[in-house]
Amino acid sequence: MDARSIIGRLRRREVPSSEELHWFAQGLADGGVSDAQAGAFAMAVCMGGLDAEARAALTLAMRDSGDVLSWDLDGPVIDKHSTGGVGDCVSLVLAPALAECGAYVPMISGRGLGHTGGTLDKMEAIPGVTTQVGQERLAQIVGDVGAAIVGATATIAPADKRLYAIRDVTATVESLDLITASILSKKLAASPDALVLDVKVGSGAFMKTPDEARALASALAGTANAAGCRTSAVITDMNQPLAPSLGNALEVAEVMWALTCGQGSPLAELSAELGGVLLVDAGLADDADDGAARIAEIIRNGRAAERFGRMIASVGGPVKFVENWARFLPEATVVQEVQAREAGYVTSIDGEALGLAVVALGGGRQVESDVIDPGVGLSGMVRLGDRVGKGEPLAVIHAAREDAARQAEAAVRAAITLADKPTDLPQLIHERIAA
Repeated sequence: MDARSIIGRLRRREVPSSEELHWFAQGLADGGVSDAQAGAFAMAVCMGGLDAEARAALTLAMRDSGDVLSWDLDGPVIDKHSTGGVGDCVSLVLAPALAECGAYVPMISGRGLGHTGGTLDKMEAIPGVTTQVGQERLAQIVGDVGAAIVGATATIAPADKRLYAIRDVTATVESLDLITASILSKKLAASPDALVLDVKVGSGAFMKTPDEARALASALAGTANAAGCRTSAVITDMNQPLAPSLGNALEVAEVMWALTCGQGSPLAELSAELGGVLLVDAGLADDADDGAARIAEIIRNGRAAERFGRMIASVGGPVKFVENWARFLPEATVVQEVQAREAGYVTSIDGEALGLAVVALGGGRQVESDVIDPGVGLSGMVRLGDRVGKGEPLAVIHAAREDAARQAEAAVRAAITLADKPTDLPQLIHERIAA
């Protein structure tokens, strides 16, 4: 086999065999395929597409380009993935709650991408936390605590790491086939028995329309099930931030409010919804409503908070973080309100613009080498349907400098639309796609 013949087949709209895709993935991992060939491959897939069988074969080939974890535990291994949004800190609530239900949750997560926040960046806003642990230590944490949120090692899906960097500079990031293979090659490398996919749709999501979100959800769920992992998808709303705060430490604060007194919040509601679906697929609940009720109760009675504290301590965080979380979290030096210049109802919120405003404050990366300021961001965000009086706050800016706060104020004002009459409010849960 050789790269040129595989690329040629794709260019002619022919589908490579699973053996050819496996060979190409290994070439990505070990350098046998050049950057030019990798770019041509990505563009050919982007332009011509793959069928469902080839998409699954590419996913497994990229998974098998590195280490695939194995487990010897007395309960199911399960995981969750979100396609990215703003104010979305569900993983930090859900992982410990699932562990309390008897599951094991080795959650290999990522950093911020574009306007969306990264789970690892949120974890590392807690002093002392390190999310880069070896496989032996990961197995120990999962066995002892039941849940761990960590980053992928260099030996997990190395073909994806190489191909993703090339896609980023060749305008092929948006390929449905390549998105699917990229997400699932890392998730399936953790060998979960069940997986739930939270596919976002709306102004703060990568997928802006229901049709786009449904296509991605179907591709992800279908591919993961074909690969042998029982997987369901839930399409959820991202026309406004999930939590009323954006930014790493500020979102950790929202997590702590949800874990200690936040039942009824959208964050707790979505955690219960996703957890309920996942518990059914893992054989730990009779139906999704029963599973959701169990997750909600575990959040309400404080057991999820206690498990979260153990998880944080296991990766270097403060032993008493849950009891004293407000004392530990970093804070910005400049804190100021964005006040409404007129009264009205909040009828739209541009989540992507708000996410980019947080990035500009230093809460995300504009280039890979940027160092994140964990204390900056936005809090107290208004919600769709709220009536705001003149002079009342639309949000609170947390910034490192006065000039950065002024720029963020302009971005917040531009992102929020007020009108004389309220508009229909979107449902948090749009659709379930069962395994």
